Amino acid sequence: QVQLVESGGGLVQAGGSLRLSCAASGRTFSSYAMGWFRQAPGKERKEISCFSGSDLSIYYADGLKGRFTISRDSAKNMVTLEMNSLKAEDTAVYYCGAKYGSYYATDPGLYAYWGQGTQVTVSS
Repeated sequence: QVQLVESGGGLVQAGGSLRLSCAASGRTFSSYAMGWFRQAPGKERKEISCFSGSDLSIYYADGLKGRFTISRDSAKNMVTLEMNSLKAEDTAVYYCGAKYGSYYATDPGLYAYWGQGTQVTVSS
């Protein structure tokens, strides 16, 4: 079992930055692949960035690398998402997910554990 708690969302103006955090408990990171996803109103949950548990391979969705940066602190069981140059279209609920097994996946359906989500609203 893994418990995930996101924090750090809020309201920001276009061009601004936010840092999201995901605190994980229950199992060590090396057993799980982790990822950040987001879901806008009326749309499906989509991947943002993921990393594997074993070799730390990192994936970014097209168009987000360079603006978004994922990182993890194994000692604190924490995953963060730094978001810069935010745009109105980045507005969504952001979720942290965990998938058992070493390799990441971009399909949110393969993630068994989710946090409660944190709202990010970017005003234009």
